[in-house]
Amino acid sequence: FAEAARGSDPGMLNKPAPDFELPATGGQHFRLSRTKGAPLVLYFYPKDNTPGCTLEGQDFRRLKDKFKAAGAEIVGVSRDTVVSHERFKEKCGFNFELLSDESGDVCRAFDVIQMKSMYGRQFQGIERSTFVIDGGGKIRAEWRKVKVAGHADEVLEAVKAI
Repeated sequence: FAEAARGSDPGMLNKPAPDFELPATGGQHFRLSRTKGAPLVLYFYPKDNTPGCTLEGQDFRRLKDKFKAAGAEIVGVSRDTVVSHERFKEKCGFNFELLSDESGDVCRAFDVIQMKSMYGRQFQGIERSTFVIDGGGKIRAEWRKVKVAGHADEVLEAVKAI
């Protein structure tokens, strides 16, 4: 899985994923430790209803059945509210849950909050990142600074290799 971590510090690879609990769409609360026994695709994205985040979610939606056949679930995380997530999920027909990390604590635990620049203004925001966590709770693959095109397919291949 080292190749999946290209361009990033492989510091989290093969280490236990930080446990967390967050509110989720569908009136649920998601706790990572409750997912043990099956692989999980945990993807962090900057903002609901933006072009790149919409395309990324649509790619995961398109491949959901193949992820399920490989035994994996998918969840998306951003700092948007659950209300925003519900609208985004419904508008795009996502067939997986979105988690709300308004405080940014989970984003910081996975080190996905980075300095960004837009229109000459610097701010802290989510760097598009994906983690594959195995059934034992270890991070088996990670991608940082994700480019959306082809990413979901690459993640599926990593899941199949577990």
